[in-house]
Amino acid sequence: MAVHLAWAFVFGVLGNVVSFLVSLAPLPTFYLIYKKKTSEGFQSIPYVISLFSAMLWIYYALLKKDAMLLITINTFCVFIQTFYIVAYFYYAPNKEKVEVVKLILLFNVFGFGAIFFSTFFLPNPLTRLQILGYICMAFSLCVFVAPLGILRKVIKTKSVEYMPFTLSVFLTLGAVMWFFYGLLLKDMNIAVPNVLGFFFGILQMILYAIYKNHPKKMVEDPKLQLSVQHMVVDVVKLGSTVNNNHDHDDNNGGVQNIKVNTIDASNKV
Repeated sequence: MAVHLAWAFVFGVLGNVVSFLVSLAPLPTFYLIYKKKTSEGFQSIPYVISLFSAMLWIYYALLKKDAMLLITINTFCVFIQTFYIVAYFYYAPNKEKVEVVKLILLFNVFGFGAIFFSTFFLPNPLTRLQILGYICMAFSLCVFVAPLGILRKVIKTKSVEYMPFTLSVFLTLGAVMWFFYGLLLKDMNIAVPNVLGFFFGILQMILYAIYKNHPKKMVEDPKLQLSVQHMVVDVVKLGSTVNNNHDHDDNNGGVQNIKVNTIDASNKV
């Protein structure tokens, strides 16, 4: 048992390192927002969802009592996602500020509050933990399905300009680390979603190898790309298979939007 716990610690630390790096990926985009003094054209939902995910996993880890490495990475994710949201809000037009407030109330206040109060006061601690674990796992699985849209777009356009190889590799590695962490702790709520994360990560890398030499094509509707990417944020912490664009093209609002939204899945178990 001691050997299993030691290996779980190793994989948890590695998962923390990978998720930490992925969570920092939006910083160049926010530097661009700072330089332009506006967040117009970008969207806040990836960061709100990432914050919601981190809050859920911290709550789960606190109830579980033996998952300190979940607490460490998600505490950092709460901090960095809060920073992103505040920065976005500061530079957002008034209309977008209203949307940010609505999203925070919906997910981080009422959504998290409903989950907390419906589970915390359950008399059986084991039942409480199981229900919360199912909620976290279901949320993570839904997020991992989101990349199907970008994969379809890659095949349709025969272009990988919205699917950088490096981030796909890191997110796949994150899925592997968190899978073994959950497996060694015998926690399927952590392990199971990362099986899907690993599968989509490998699929992304295969598609990248197939289409990397094709000329870039502009997508017909960048906002469609953007809406697909929104769901990906969240759950970097579980090794999300999200896509990001590292090309900084000031003249292409669609590319910038996608770049913002692909990153925050990073965070977070």
